[in-house]
Amino acid sequence: MTDEHIQPQASRNFETLAIHAGQEADPLTGAVVPPIYQVSTYKQDGVGGLRGGYEYSRSANPTRTALEENLAALEGGRRGLAFASGLAAEDCLLRTLLVPGDHVVIPSDAYGGTFRLFAKVLERWGVEWSVADSADPSSVRDALRPRTKVIWVETPTNPLLGITDIAAVAEIARAAGARLVVDNTFASPYLQQPLALGADVVVHSTTKYMGGHSDVVGGALITSDPGLGEELAYHQNAMGAVAGPFDAWLVLRGAKTLAVRMDRHCANASRVAELLVSHPKVTQVYYPGLPEHPGHEVAAKQMRAFGGMVSFRVAGGEEAAVEVCNRARLFTLGESLGGVESLIEHPGRMTHASTAGSALEVPADLVRLSVGIEAVDDLLADLSQALG
Repeated sequence: MTDEHIQPQASRNFETLAIHAGQEADPLTGAVVPPIYQVSTYKQDGVGGLRGGYEYSRSANPTRTALEENLAALEGGRRGLAFASGLAAEDCLLRTLLVPGDHVVIPSDAYGGTFRLFAKVLERWGVEWSVADSADPSSVRDALRPRTKVIWVETPTNPLLGITDIAAVAEIARAAGARLVVDNTFASPYLQQPLALGADVVVHSTTKYMGGHSDVVGGALITSDPGLGEELAYHQNAMGAVAGPFDAWLVLRGAKTLAVRMDRHCANASRVAELLVSHPKVTQVYYPGLPEHPGHEVAAKQMRAFGGMVSFRVAGGEEAAVEVCNRARLFTLGESLGGVESLIEHPGRMTHASTAGSALEVPADLVRLSVGIEAVDDLLADLSQALG
């Protein structure tokens, strides 16, 4: 993406960028929505004579280019890259930044798939990792080693909604000569922009809030470093786990309504958290919008609002938590998050089963909610009956 592409957009508001960045009207027909270029290869005007730089859709595809430019604009970065899944994006990033013998600091509360990637895949490749409480910058500093090359952060974390002070950890990373990677999936770029706070790379599962409709699987990387952007693009092409054109189009469509959806997600989640705090069968609520949340002040400083995810612990232990999940009706029992519909799950048996027995194991009585954009009174009524 050229400077000419970026600079005219610099003063535009987020909602405007979401609808227009990377999405100029089609020059041939005037279509206001970028076409789905469902194509694998492109005619060349003589050997090496590429039209617009396109030769093969693993290397580049116009629909994916539109999404990648949009993602970069929304995160305030200079290079965006779209992948077939969030874990594909993570794998490409880590194999770009690391070699055998390097060390990574990961959070004590992280997505189970990310933990599995480190513990079951990269460890066999010779990458070492250790756990730190990323809500405590001193814990992150203490976990550093001479070969630490990456500090990995989720904020809010999945599923305990912990908050990391991105700017503080960015200073620690810079002093150590390490890259700070922030998984921004739970917040979305509408609520939080880690690059502006000092992060080197932002990771997204675009399956979640970016797509927003539970109909696509995808991932993304965004960076402000042009050199790192080129390295990531080389590995993206070499490894090949790219977003297909229709998937890219679906995420691009979802991005257009991200701001209005997130406003409703956040408003509904706040009401849900208030209900849960006062419920006698709930022993603890994890939501950074609550004043008593230990990360509330940091979240208020670095986020526009507090997000659409809420987790809570149920009196009566694991079986009681499972029963709450089973009794819910409007909240659909299912994995994933960030869609317009509300979801409920038991992390210990579902999304975070891979962390069992590790330092990242989640409480057995924990329930996680992805609060959708339905009428909030209906959501509250469903939770009340599910809790009995």
